[in-house]
Amino acid sequence: MAKKIIWTQKAQAERKEILEYWKNRNKSTVFSIKLNKLFIEHLRKIALHPNTGRNTDIKNVKVKIIRDYLLFYEVIEDEIIVLCIWDGRRDPDKLHVK
Repeated sequence: MAKKIIWTQKAQAERKEILEYWKNRNKSTVFSIKLNKLFIEHLRKIALHPNTGRNTDIKNVKVKIIRDYLLFYEVIEDEIIVLCIWDGRRDPDKLHVK
């Protein structure tokens, strides 16, 4: 059975920022729409198979690589909590998952 997906405010803001960046950079929404669909598609798979992501140093938190982005999520009982979407090309010292 698929787990329920819950987005944190932080993750929602990061996703919006990423999609806005590509919209402004490309002067088009085509890539942003494709990237958002990719995020959603991967989350649907994670909801069905939560252990597909790699373990992190934080208990119950996993990471899934989606193109150049790292999607951090926490598995809690029947929920997947999306904690963060991080551009893997950014400075890792600025990454704060929780």
